[in-house]
Amino acid sequence: MKYLDPKSDVTFKKVFGEHKDLLISFLNAMLPLREENYIVTLEYLSPELVPINPDKKDTIVDVRCKDKDGRQFIVEMQMYWTNAFKKRALLNTCKAYSMPAEKGEKYTELKPVYTLSLVNDIAFPELDEFYHWYKLTHTQNTTYTIDDIMMIFVELPKFSPKSYNEKKMQVLWLRYLTEINERTQHVDEELIGDANVCKALSLVEESAYTDDELHAIDHYWDAVSRERTVLAEKYE
Repeated sequence: MKYLDPKSDVTFKKVFGEHKDLLISFLNAMLPLREENYIVTLEYLSPELVPINPDKKDTIVDVRCKDKDGRQFIVEMQMYWTNAFKKRALLNTCKAYSMPAEKGEKYTELKPVYTLSLVNDIAFPELDEFYHWYKLTHTQNTTYTIDDIMMIFVELPKFSPKSYNEKKMQVLWLRYLTEINERTQHVDEELIGDANVCKALSLVEESAYTDDELHAIDHYWDAVSRERTVLAEKYE
């Protein structure tokens, strides 16, 4: 069995942008949600976040959706890190939060927005943790928070299943993202044993893709390599 890397633009959107059951499992595992607040149903939204200024370019996110309570979720896969990406993620979160008000709805109708940014790069070298959860918190009394905007950054290169065993499904999904690629010859039984992860594995089998899709994936990785080279040369 030959697999494709689930982190590419085409494969990531095929797995999480077309299969609600997998996205629900993934978000419940990755987001800091209490069990009583887990996502039950999802509705996909347009990945296009239209800016207020029509002269500016639209922003396209990887996957955007909302649940039955109106909470919005933005999921992005970023192959390399720049400080500009952190600001872009914040801007997209704020856009998603403010869009109902821009359409004339009452401020009381605004619902929480969660942004999950998966980064295949080192974003915070000064920190040992791979999971970074940001929200608005009172500076003197941290028990007081505003939970309407939350941003989570996950540094995939720092993840190690041996050092993190608190949430089993989170570990399985992170292993799926970090262990599966074109060089994979053997998939661990623990990954195959979970129904959702097993389905996600079948969706990144090379045989499931057309020639045009495979060409698009090759083009994506070529673009990533060129961008990394440009950044490296710029720093040098």
